Amino acid sequence: MKSAPRILLISNSTVYGRSYLDHVEEQIKGFLGDARKILFFPFALYDRDEYAAKAKARFDGMGYSVESAHIAKDLHQAIEQSDAIFIGGGNTFRLLKALQDLELIDPIRRKVKGGAPYIGSSAGSNVAGPTIKTTKDMPIVQPRSFNSLRLVPFQISPHFQDPDPNSTHMGETQEERILQFLEENETPVVGMREGAWLLIENESVTLKGNNGARIFRRGEAAVEAKTGGEIAPLVGGPRAS
Repeated sequence: MKSAPRILLISNSTVYGRSYLDHVEEQIKGFLGDARKILFFPFALYDRDEYAAKAKARFDGMGYSVESAHIAKDLHQAIEQSDAIFIGGGNTFRLLKALQDLELIDPIRRKVKGGAPYIGSSAGSNVAGPTIKTTKDMPIVQPRSFNSLRLVPFQISPHFQDPDPNSTHMGETQEERILQFLEENETPVVGMREGAWLLIENESVTLKGNNGARIFRRGEAAVEAKTGGEIAPLVGGPRAS
């Protein structure tokens, strides 16, 4: 029987006043279960060696072994031999371009659809959706398309910030940009505030962490989602992707 995907999508890897992944450490350990060999994808940042060393040190401290995809001799074999996938944050366009250039979209998708746990943070959460069209990042490079991993049937918009009614800034808010996306697209969008994450397993999509999220759907009023809420009925479950 085909395994149900197990996916952890984190809005941001560091929250104010804490260190890298501190706020989500217990969730990561519970989510990974018996997995011990993590394949880390550092492609969203320019200095891949430094980024990989940071992730390795953090996961070593939690009792996991980390290999970085950027130094693997055979990337497809490394994916097959890993227990879990972790794609870190940075620039989403740079990340997706690397995944496409290295022909990694389908191998990662197959691995996760086969039951391997997937952790994405920020840009790594963005690429879990059907496209990266709801990223906040600047397009510093040009991927061949915006299509990404399609691990979940909804879009992610991490680092979601609510409009400030007292602000004098005249630029578009994140919410306005998401509504523009929905003028042209049907796919639901989850705007995850910092400190929040989505746990996707056993056909459920549960909002966890702090600060909640807003869910946007075409032709519908935005819905405020609270921590602990099951949002699959609003956005679709993992089997729909």
